[in-house]
Amino acid sequence: MKYEKKRKAAELLARIFFFSCAVFTVSAVGAVTFYMVYMGLPALRQIGLEEVLMGTRWKPTAAAPEFGIFYILLTSLLGTVLAAAVGVPLGILTAVYLAELADRRKAGLVRAAVEVLAGIPSVIYGLLGIYVLNPVIYRVERLVFAGSVSHSFTGGANLISAVIVLAIMMLPTVIHISETAIRAVRPGIREVSLALGADRVQTVFRSVLPAARPGILTAVILGVGRAAGESMAITLVSGGSVNAPFPFHSVRFLTTAIVSEMGYAQGLHRQMLFTIGLILFGFILLVNAAANRILGKEAKAYGAG
Repeated sequence: MKYEKKRKAAELLARIFFFSCAVFTVSAVGAVTFYMVYMGLPALRQIGLEEVLMGTRWKPTAAAPEFGIFYILLTSLLGTVLAAAVGVPLGILTAVYLAELADRRKAGLVRAAVEVLAGIPSVIYGLLGIYVLNPVIYRVERLVFAGSVSHSFTGGANLISAVIVLAIMMLPTVIHISETAIRAVRPGIREVSLALGADRVQTVFRSVLPAARPGILTAVILGVGRAAGESMAITLVSGGSVNAPFPFHSVRFLTTAIVSEMGYAQGLHRQMLFTIGLILFGFILLVNAAANRILGKEAKAYGAG
C-alpha cells in the first residue's frame, strides 16, 4: 500500500514537472512574441508600412531620416534562397553518401568533418571569409569588371561571399538530419526496389529519398532558419552597404542591420531596428508554419501510401 502511494505521488510530481516545462516553453515563446510586437509596432505606425517595406533609402541618422528597408529585406530573402539552392543539394547528397554508399572508414572521416563544421563559431566563419574567401571573390570581381568606370569595387565583400558562407553554415544541419531520415527508412523499401531490378543508385533516388522526404524537408527548413537568422559571419563578409542585391554589390541583411546599428541607435532609429527584428521574426514564423503544413501533408500522404 505504501509503495502504491509513493508510486502515485512520484507520477504526480513527474506530471507536474513536465507540465511546468511545457508551460515555461510556451510562455517563453509568448513573451518573445509580445515583446517584439510591443517594441516593433510603434515605428511601423509612425513611419507607415508602405514606406518601410517599399522604400529603398535607409538613412536613419540623416537630418531628414529615411527608413526604407526594401533592399535590406530583398537581400535577406534572396541571400537565403541562394544559400539554400547551394547548401541543400550538397547537404542531401552528402547525407546520401554517408547513409547509403560510404564504407565505415570514409563515413567516419566525413562525419568528423561535418561535426567540426557544426562546432565552428560563426565569427570564425566570418574571419575565414574575410581573409580567404573575399580575396578570391575580389579577383573574380576585377576580372568581370575590368575597365569599368561605373562599378564600385567591394574588395570581395558582397552578396556572393555572403551566400557562400551561409551555404557552408547550413551544411551540418542539413546533412545530419537528412542522414537520420534516410537511415530511418524501412529496409523493406530498399529490398523491394532491388528485387524489382533497380540498381543501388536508382533505389536511393527513386525509393529511399521519397520515403525519407518528411525528414529531409525538416532538414531543409531548419537549414533555411539557420541561414535567415545568421548575423555575425554575414556582417563580416557582406560589406554592409544598403544596395540592390546584385552578385557583386556590397549588401546588408536584416540581421546585420540590427547588429551593426543597435549599439548607437536612439529614438525612432532604435524603434525601427526592433521593427526589422519583428519582420525577421514574422518571416521565421511563416517559414515554420509553411513547414508544418507541408510536413503534415507529407505525413498523411506517406501514411495513406
